[in-house]
Amino acid sequence: MSPSAASATIGAKEASDPAYVSVRGIHAYYNESYIVQGVSFDIREGEIVALLGRNGAGKTSTLRTLARVDNPALRQGEIWLDQKPLHQMKAFEAAQSGIGLVPEDRRIISGLTVEENLQLAQIAPPKGWSIERVYELFPRLAERRRQDGVTMSGGEQQMLAIARALVRDVKLLLLDEPYEGLAPVIVQEIEKTLQQIKGLSMTTIIVEQNAIAALNLADRAIILDMGQIVFDGTATEVLENAELRQEYLAI
Repeated sequence: MSPSAASATIGAKEASDPAYVSVRGIHAYYNESYIVQGVSFDIREGEIVALLGRNGAGKTSTLRTLARVDNPALRQGEIWLDQKPLHQMKAFEAAQSGIGLVPEDRRIISGLTVEENLQLAQIAPPKGWSIERVYELFPRLAERRRQDGVTMSGGEQQMLAIARALVRDVKLLLLDEPYEGLAPVIVQEIEKTLQQIKGLSMTTIIVEQNAIAALNLADRAIILDMGQIVFDGTATEVLENAELRQEYLAI
């Protein structure tokens, strides 16, 4: 078989494989405010997808809908993860099924040390990484293991928020603005961490206003505008299309 024929065969097989994450026509509301308007996409296992758009485009709302938090409320559509119907679940059930949401505000628990925050995340099954493995990825957290989590720097708190997701058995990692409010030097540290996670082929969706940083990390990009998808393609396509970036990302 020629190389081109072999590639075509592999491509056809990938196209026929069921998506690891499948989102079908989701509509979500904050009370009567219609935010997520018929969003559909598929993600293959191990892909990293940058979910991009201007402020108010519906990025975080889409992420929260996937995580099955109460707001916004999903009123229509389906969300499947590894053939499990997340749309039929509450947030805690989605977490047990492999959703790992790292919210923008990080939600580090005050009064608990770094290690206690990690131990608390592992109380309910299923467990993921060991705490020692987390410390290998985040040596700074190992140094701070006895420190109250909320007294650390913003970058260290972001590391802890990601680590807290990893100690669960995560199948889909959802990162909401991981670079928000961080100094450029700390952003570089978080980028290195996310590159290491990418090397582990962990299926990930990243919402980030720093679109270039997200695109440099991602395999694919989905752009939202007014709660609807206006682009779904490779990250390289967005990086190479200045007109698209200007229209929907203002960069």
